[in-house]
Parts: sequence; C-alpha cells; structure tokens
Amino acid sequence: MSLRKTLTNLLHTFNDKTAVIAASLSLKRRVSSVRVHVLRATTHRLAIPPSESQIAAVLSAGRSSYLLPRTCIEAIMDRLHRTQSATVALKCLFTLHNIVSEGPLTLKDNLSHYPSRGGHNALNLATFRDDTDVQSLELSSWVRWYANVLENVLTVSRVLGYYLINKGVEREFSGVSSVELLCEIRGLVDFVEQVSHAPESLHLQRIDLVYGVVRLVCDDYGRVQREISQRVEESERRVGDLGVNELRELVRCLKRLEECKERLVVLFVNRKKNDSFWDLIGRVKNKGVAVMEDTEGKWLTVVVKGRNDFTESTRFTNPFLEPGEILYSGPTGWRVATCQLTVPGLG
Repeated sequence: MSLRKTLTNLLHTFNDKTAVIAASLSLKRRVSSVRVHVLRATTHRLAIPPSESQIAAVLSAGRSSYLLPRTCIEAIMDRLHRTQSATVALKCLFTLHNIVSEGPLTLKDNLSHYPSRGGHNALNLATFRDDTDVQSLELSSWVRWYANVLENVLTVSRVLGYYLINKGVEREFSGVSSVELLCEIRGLVDFVEQVSHAPESLHLQRIDLVYGVVRLVCDDYGRVQREISQRVEESERRVGDLGVNELRELVRCLKRLEECKERLVVLFVNRKKNDSFWDLIGRVKNKGVAVMEDTEGKWLTVVVKGRNDFTESTRFTNPFLEPGEILYSGPTGWRVATCQLTVPGLG
C-alpha cells in the first residue's frame, strides 16, 4: 500500500471517530444515538459492508417516536450528499436499501416522501465521482448505478402501490384494467433494465461491500421477477382481447426484457437464471407477435355509395402503422410508404 493511501486511510479513520464523538455530545440523547448509529454504519473502511448489528441499530430508529425516523433518514441523506468518498456513498445507499427491504414503515415512508420531485430525499448522484485513485473511480460508477437502482426500487413501489417485500403479494387482477396492467409491467421492466446496466468492473465484486450491494439488488430482482410473472401470465390470458396499442406495448416490454437477459446472467453469475421465467416471457411475446401478424393481415373494404352507382376501393389496412402510411410489397419484402389518399367527389 502506498504512503499516500496509508495516510488517507488514517485520516479517514480519525475523521470517522471524531464525527462519532461530536454526535454523541448532543444533549438530545435519542437523536444523538440515531446519528451515531448512522455514522458507525457508514465509515470509510472499504473492506466490509455495514454489519447486521449496525443495520439493526439504524432500523431500530423506526420503532421509536415519530421524530426519530425522520432524524434517521435526514442523517443518512446528509452523510450521502456531503461525502466525496465512494465507500461512504455506497454504505449510505446500502443502508437505505436495507431500510426499503427490511425497515419499518415509518422509515420507508420518510425515505419515499417526495424523492421524485427533487427534495432532500432525492439521491441525485448522477455526477458522483471520487477520483482519489483508480479503484475509487471504478467504485464511483457503482455508486451511480446503485443510486439509479434504488430510485427504481422506490418508483416500482409507487407503481405497484406497495413495497417490494420478501413474502410477496398475490395480486388479484379481476378488477385491473389492461392499461393499468401494462403500466405496472412497464415500470417493472424499467427496473430490470436499470439493473442490467451494471458497471463493467464486475471484478470489484471480490470486495465484500460491492458483493453485498449486488446481493441486495439480486434479492430485489428476484422479487421483481415474481411480480412480472404474475402480470405476464394475466396478460397471456387477455392477449386475444387486447387493443392494438396495448398489444404493441406488451410485445415491446417483453422484447426489452429479453434484451436484458444476458447481462443479468453475467451480473448475477446464474444466481437468478430462472429458465421458467424466460420461457414464460418468450411464449407470451410470441403469442403477442402472432396476434399482431394476424391483425396486420386483415383487409378493410371501403364502400363509397354514389348517386347512381357504387365505387368500391379496397386497401390494405395495418393498424400498427402511423396515420398516412401504407404497407406495400417491394422487391426486397414489405415496405412502408407515406401517401395521401384522395377520394373524388361523386356527382
């Protein structure tokens, strides 16, 4: 280890201990205790993620008075927004992720309060960069990715109307419209797509902190797979009754999902390969495509009745084209052209 790295680590250790001492001197003992727990869970030490006991101490704030959950979230957010250390940022996000996955509702609700509107709880880490050394630069890409994943976890919870949890929720779809069903599928696919954009530096999973981050994301991905399966199975039952736009949206979402498969297998090293899930996605996508092709093959006859005769024109109608476009057979297959159809007046 270089002398500069050694001195940096010593400085970080000193700053962590100083911050804990300063927080413990507050006259408000319970508030002080929460802030100390947050600081101990988010030290600069890279080797290991926050321990189970440290996470449990943070989560305990949610089981107290209404003031402490807000204090806890504010303390984590202050720590996250002020740090320039990729290690501290990852640990803050890791702690927030545990709140979303395992924490009491008081903490979850304080975290999810208006984050999408750019408030204090918005993560806003798209430009985060720690250029202390090469490893810190690589870790910075994990911070940016992890923040986006965590934001998508909260977005999915808002789309579904409930938090993703280990036990899962058996959704009843009898009263759910196809539009709402597809909206939920789209939100879930957005999450999977974001997860698949993991940094190229997958070798950093040898670091326990990064490995712990990927493990939590893997757990959420498994829950999202379950949620997607429920909705895709329901869509399969409705596929023959879906409108043109709904059918197009379903097929588009399932294609986007399939495009993520290989990157997910690499990220999770087959931990969530789940062949039955991908078989379901492929089967329903193919059914949707078959219904689309059947609809595209229909002809529409337009009969224009004149005063003394009938003028009949038949044109190929494709509901999947934009207004003013027609589909015609060219030398190399089917092509799309734009035209303006004029029907002469009949006297």
